[in-house]
Amino acid sequence: MDLSLIFEIDDLTVGGVAPGSSPILDRISFRLNASDIFGIYGESGAGKTILSRALANWLPESLEYRAGRVAFAGHDILKSGVGEVRIGRDIAYIGSKPQSSLDPTVPVGSQIAEKLHSVRPEWNQRECRERVMQLLSEVRIPSPKERYWDYPAKFSGGMMQRAMIVDAICAEPAVLIADNVTQPLDVTIAAQIVALLHDLCLRHRMATIYLSSSLPTLGQFGDRTAILHQGRFVEQQAFAELMAAPQSDYTRRAIASVPRMWSTAEGPLARRQALGEVPLMQVQKVHRTYRARKRGTFNSYSNVQAVRGVTLDIMPRENFGIVGESGCGKSTLTRLLAWLEVPDQGSIQLNGTSLGSLSGGELIRKRNEFQLLLQDPYNALPPRTTVGRMIEESLLIRGNIRQAELRRRVIAAMTEVGLAAELYDQLPNALSTGERQRISIARALILDPKLLILDETLTALDQREQSRLIDLFTKLQQKNDLTYVFISHDLAMVRKVCTRIAVMYLGEMVEIADNRELFFDPQHPYTKALLSAAPTLEDKLFDPGDFLLEGEPPSPIDIPAGCSFASRCPKVFERCLAEAPVLFEHNAGRLAACHLLDQLDATPAATCADFGNGADLSDPSSRSGPHTRQQDRSVDVLPESVTKRKTRP
Repeated sequence: MDLSLIFEIDDLTVGGVAPGSSPILDRISFRLNASDIFGIYGESGAGKTILSRALANWLPESLEYRAGRVAFAGHDILKSGVGEVRIGRDIAYIGSKPQSSLDPTVPVGSQIAEKLHSVRPEWNQRECRERVMQLLSEVRIPSPKERYWDYPAKFSGGMMQRAMIVDAICAEPAVLIADNVTQPLDVTIAAQIVALLHDLCLRHRMATIYLSSSLPTLGQFGDRTAILHQGRFVEQQAFAELMAAPQSDYTRRAIASVPRMWSTAEGPLARRQALGEVPLMQVQKVHRTYRARKRGTFNSYSNVQAVRGVTLDIMPRENFGIVGESGCGKSTLTRLLAWLEVPDQGSIQLNGTSLGSLSGGELIRKRNEFQLLLQDPYNALPPRTTVGRMIEESLLIRGNIRQAELRRRVIAAMTEVGLAAELYDQLPNALSTGERQRISIARALILDPKLLILDETLTALDQREQSRLIDLFTKLQQKNDLTYVFISHDLAMVRKVCTRIAVMYLGEMVEIADNRELFFDPQHPYTKALLSAAPTLEDKLFDPGDFLLEGEPPSPIDIPAGCSFASRCPKVFERCLAEAPVLFEHNAGRLAACHLLDQLDATPAATCADFGNGADLSDPSSRSGPHTRQQDRSVDVLPESVTKRKTRP
């Protein structure tokens, strides 16, 4: 390791410009040598983002430096007139919201090259362009020369975060500041980004400061780590020593709050279908394809197959989880389940009623029974509308109600989710992320729904606030008889709350199983890859060296023949390249689509309503017809009945 001191922070104190306001950061001190990686853990509100911006000399106008120094190579960057240090060239910054960091009307590569030329004017435009293309390849973006000219809308979340890494390191900085950059990413892409940052740090001799609200993520670096609480470092030491012998009560509580996946027997048990019980929601062979104009043409289009033949049942009062990488179709499936989009093929039924058969007025009334909670509470809530008005809006849409009764019901909903009644007439601008998410929950509960669809609802929260909301969801479920569908890439959260889990890859389900079976004995290689990539403080059952995926899934425009996972599967063999596997039940309640589990002499299965619900599938009367081996390759439709096959002896 290079021991030359490159970055030195002494007693850094930051506060508001208003006289008498308390400091937000209080006497922060640390030192970095070249190639060092320094992790900083903090919950929401601890001061991580303010600290990251303070280190880059990029404070908002409402804040000021009150004391201390930030020295780069011996030069205090906080002093006016220091021209030896340039932000963007010597010190680089990566934020946690890559999608909002670039101009949507300019190609990604052109924007990065323009920024590079501004901080390195001695490099001409051709040199800047070649440098950016080289780095796009280095961060493993496929087809970098073509992707250079793509617009931001063409990049997935993982690819956009890689592009922002290129933007940060293209000028060859000596210090890199990364603020929670993996929080919005799924586990496989996040693991790749962490490995990439570690590799780039050593290869380019960058000192790296990594701020995160996830202790397991910082553990993947394994270097010196500081705990930030209420604007102060409560302790800092090597990560292994921090886990073995934490010095402060706050650190011990933070470690205890991290969900475990394998070292605990906890986890909800899957409920079995009672005799005569029907699913609350039935999804049958649902497809959704988008038409995208081909670049450089006027009337040529590509078909983007976002959801391909999804079939599943959601039982009353269960917590059903859907997991998968970015781009696998989770968000599209969410919009279909919430009937914000209509499937091209297939049907979705709620309490026995097909949503596609309802008129506009009937659908509005039916929506009382199911509600959607979105990931980003900042964009989901109108900033110029009071809290009470936001929550009462859905009641006003659905009929006349007196103002006194309206206010009473809204305050009751606010109280139920833990919001103070005093917030009724206030704007949401000063509220935390957790409080904003509680507003969204109250907006949904005001209609007394039976099904809540949560699309990455807890992703933006730190682990302790996430735990509080999970406790709230549990209490609401017991009180209001709710059913939840959790769409998430947070496997630790899914392990803690979901009874049954479906794994989605490239628009289709590849495995469905009960909670414990999926985490301790997954059948599909893709499920094992997801589990191997999940950040955790415990020993993993699946070695990332054997299962960690590289790159991103194939394009949904050009899905390869055979198994769609074959190009990334560590167990691929000849049959996988020629024949698409069929989702079948190989044990009671366990479904997987993988040729590794395939057996001859398959027997037909009962309908999807019986999956995981204890039906006697050996009973000939439960079978729905002969199994069809050949699939329609053009739309990848599942056969008329999902098949059940014998397991290996």
